[in-house]
This record gives sequence, structure tokens and C-alpha cells, in this order.
Amino acid sequence: MISLVKTLARSLWSTLAVVAVISAIAVAISVNAFGLRVSGSLALYFVIWWILLFAVLPFGIRSQVEAGEVVRGSEPGAPALPALREKAIWTTLVASIVLIGAAAVFPLTGL
Repeated sequence: MISLVKTLARSLWSTLAVVAVISAIAVAISVNAFGLRVSGSLALYFVIWWILLFAVLPFGIRSQVEAGEVVRGSEPGAPALPALREKAIWTTLVASIVLIGAAAVFPLTGL
């Protein structure tokens, strides 16, 4: 799975396509299977995605000092290789699972 994500994250367009397709599938499942409205499902997905992005960002980060590659004029604690495209895909996968889980719980709560 990790190598598949790295392969899909090689270009901006493939990353955007993967994020859009997975997001659309998760929203469609939450709308069709659990009765959420499209607008509510998109809003909930947006909030979940952004919260999880900030949770995923620190994973696998090495500072420039740790990597031994401090770029002159930059902050030494800045990430050497942030891998943002891969993190966008991982965030999308996890956010989709959380959205479907949350949508499944809504009918049990009476919402």
C-alpha cells in the first residue's frame, strides 16, 4: 500500500485525481447508504479532512539538521522532505474511513 501511495503521489495531477476520486466515493457512500445530504456530507468531510491533515503532517518528518542538509538562509528545523502529496493521499484515505464511520453512527444517535 505504501509503494502504491508513493507511485500515485509522483505528480500533482495524479495526486489530485486520487484525492478527488476517493473523496467522491466517500461522499457518495455517506449520501446513499446513510441518508446524509450532499452539502452536509461535503461539509463534514471538509472538516474531517483538515483536522486529519494536521494530525498526519508530522509523520515521517526529519528536520534539515537531522538530515544533514541545512539550506543556507532557511530555518534548520524546517522539514528536509515534507512529502505533502503522499500525506494528502493518506489524509484522504483516513478521512474517508472516518466520514463513513461518522455517517454510520448518525442514525443511531437520532440525527
